Amino acid sequence: MRGHWSLDADVLSRKDYGPMGIASSSSVQGIKHERSVPQSLKRGAAQMCPACGNGALYTRYLKVADQCPACSEELHHHRADDAPPYFTILIVGHFVVTGVMMVEDYFRPNYWVHALMWFPLTIGLTLLLLPRIKGALVGLQWALKMHGFGAPEVHEGPPNAARPDAD
Repeated sequence: MRGHWSLDADVLSRKDYGPMGIASSSSVQGIKHERSVPQSLKRGAAQMCPACGNGALYTRYLKVADQCPACSEELHHHRADDAPPYFTILIVGHFVVTGVMMVEDYFRPNYWVHALMWFPLTIGLTLLLLPRIKGALVGLQWALKMHGFGAPEVHEGPPNAARPDAD
């Protein structure tokens, strides 16, 4: 299984690194898997905190909580942006278009029957899937330590801009 790996502090203090900073076999035992991507995706899709799985991810329909009410993990770092609507449209569109074409091919109903069937189903599936997909993406960002979910982000300016003594 692929995941995000890090070194324990005691491993970093040892001097058993080979050329180019690659850990030798004796230090590999100190490597641990920090955040499970599949577990974070499942927790996010369940609209729960990706860190603990107990706290609610949202304060409203699509408003991600600033922090988890159960474990106090900061969640405000997420940058879901346009990805959840894109994936929702992609998934719902595949189901609806396939259904429309099959119903048309087998039953040939009037167009008003199609509108009566598919419009509510499209709206319902979209409203059902959108928060789950957004939650899964927030969980993915948390698991991969993206956008400040890991270590504090370091914002650097242009090279030599803050150092007046640099020539």
